[in-house]
Amino acid sequence: MNRRFWNWVRNEDSTRILTLNGTIAEESWFEDDVTPRMFRDELNAGAGDVVIWINSPGGDCVAASQIYTMLMDYKGHITVKIDGIAASAASVIAMAGTEVLMAPTSLLMIHNPLTVAIGDSEEMQKAIAMLDEVKESIINAYELKTGMSRAKLAHLMDAETWMNANKAIELGFVDGVLADEKKQATHGDVVFSFSRRAVTNSLLNKLQRKQASKAATEEPPPVRTTEPRYPAEPLYQRLSLISH
Repeated sequence: MNRRFWNWVRNEDSTRILTLNGTIAEESWFEDDVTPRMFRDELNAGAGDVVIWINSPGGDCVAASQIYTMLMDYKGHITVKIDGIAASAASVIAMAGTEVLMAPTSLLMIHNPLTVAIGDSEEMQKAIAMLDEVKESIINAYELKTGMSRAKLAHLMDAETWMNANKAIELGFVDGVLADEKKQATHGDVVFSFSRRAVTNSLLNKLQRKQASKAATEEPPPVRTTEPRYPAEPLYQRLSLISH
């Protein structure tokens, strides 16, 4: 049975979830040519949106390039969520996301590619030339995502740059923070439900209910049961004036 560094699951709303956990490209990726095809078949077995959770220190550049290309070619929306670390080759795969999000505590790391070479000076020069081209190919993926200049990206790789979520957002590698996604959903509901007219009507209804409640508790004014009495003297005076 082939050892795999990926796993497909489905959640309750039928969104497909791909988890990349551990080193990218274990032995099975190279021991037989079925494994890359297996990944592609599983990716294309369904349709719709895909969520990719990444927690990987990196791995083989060729395997990462193949996965990156398959994801870029996928027709649906791909959301990448980094919950632990996306370093080295894993950071390349992350760049394939339509949207890339990081947990507040997660890390993204980019650096120059590495290899092991044996041979004379000519063989070493070939290895160096190969690494230079691999670096340029990795910069292609970073450049597409960030829009940053190739010179600056090369400098960041030379320095082995580690990024938390905020720094990754600032540099354009990531689009947002996972916690912010929940806040925006909550705030969006509040804004959507807000209506000035609805609030005004609600206040008027409360005032009307308060007035009705107050009127119900107040005692009605006393009802007169007899005719009002007036003194007779002023009436006599008015009659006297009329008669003259």
